Amino acid sequence: MQSSAVTLSPALPLLKPRRPLSSSFSSGCNSVRVSSSSSSNSRDLGDLNNVRLTSSWPQRSWTLSSSPFSSAQLRPWTGVPSLASDSDASHFKVQATAVPDSAGEDASAGGNLRKTLELGLLFGLWYLFNIYFNIYNKQVLKVFPFPVTVTAVQFAVGTVLVVLMWGLNLYKRPKISGAQLAAILPLAFVHTLGNLFTNMSLGKVAVSFTHTIKAMEPFFSVILSAMFLGETPTPWVVASLLPIVGGVALASATEASFNWAGFWSAMASNVTNQSRNVLSKKVMVKKDDSIDNITLFSIITVMSFFLLSPVAIFMEGVKFTPAYLQSAGLNMNQVYTRSLLAALCFHAYQQVSYMILQRVSPVTHSVGNCVKRVVVIVSSVIFFQTPVSPINSLGTGVALAGVFLYSRVKRIKAKPKTA
Repeated sequence: MQSSAVTLSPALPLLKPRRPLSSSFSSGCNSVRVSSSSSSNSRDLGDLNNVRLTSSWPQRSWTLSSSPFSSAQLRPWTGVPSLASDSDASHFKVQATAVPDSAGEDASAGGNLRKTLELGLLFGLWYLFNIYFNIYNKQVLKVFPFPVTVTAVQFAVGTVLVVLMWGLNLYKRPKISGAQLAAILPLAFVHTLGNLFTNMSLGKVAVSFTHTIKAMEPFFSVILSAMFLGETPTPWVVASLLPIVGGVALASATEASFNWAGFWSAMASNVTNQSRNVLSKKVMVKKDDSIDNITLFSIITVMSFFLLSPVAIFMEGVKFTPAYLQSAGLNMNQVYTRSLLAALCFHAYQQVSYMILQRVSPVTHSVGNCVKRVVVIVSSVIFFQTPVSPINSLGTGVALAGVFLYSRVKRIKAKPKTA
């Protein structure tokens, strides 16, 4: 092994040797650590794998360096120190601290919370608009017994809202072809009949009884789907229909406001509304960018107004005028105000219903609709002080429980038959 020679500059006094294995350099708050690999020529100087150079910045200091010529000398260190040579640069290791995944998780959790709150708000508005529609609508029909005219007015207000929505670019105005309009027309026809029959029933019987009868919608849905779509119901679905039918029968037998006109009008509403659902599957409008659920409902509303207005004039005459209302001894402002509020709530709750359907599955929407019917029945009984017997309440509860059970078992698929 070669020896290392150490020379001292003659102009400098002999310095006390520092610790050969380590010295440190500090500048302010910072500390720099340098690692270098020493060759065999510098091993006599000690282990220089960890060299700490220390100085008080910017005080001049001295440092020990080894040259490739197996000599070491003390040299002054001025300015910014050179921490490593080019050959030692490869020995530096750079470590990066990874960003924790909790940041992304927090953002995702915040987005999910916002969507949940929006969905909860939509469900609340759906129920609220439906409650007020039934209350205001019943109040109007009690003093103004012309359900065709009342339904036409509701479609007229909805048409004005649709035109404003499209005209002000609040919602994308669709481009509809003649073939699409021809396909939508049957849906508008049964939609018109469904709402007309509902108003006819509300004018004859209590709100709670109308919605109890309308709980039989799943029964007609199963029958019509089997007849026209060839869909065979599972045994679970058939079993869930039994409490629906039994509960409605029990409630009807004990209903204080029962009359056949109101009963059959509600039944006709069930048939037409479920016919609309079956027809929408049978005569399916092609999905494209211009047709979504809200746009389809808007087009149906406008069509229903033009379909029902001449029928209302032909069947009931022009009865919604100030002159007629005053001659009938009615409070004109009160009738107009409540009719307008009922129409606004009618259009709003159906719009919100389609908005919810775009965010959740049909099964979840069906369960929400079942809960909505319970809320409407209870609120109407409280508001109108409807007399309800215990047996009537039991029948209504059994029917609604059957609807809830139907919405749950409907997604159970029948096992395919194996050969």
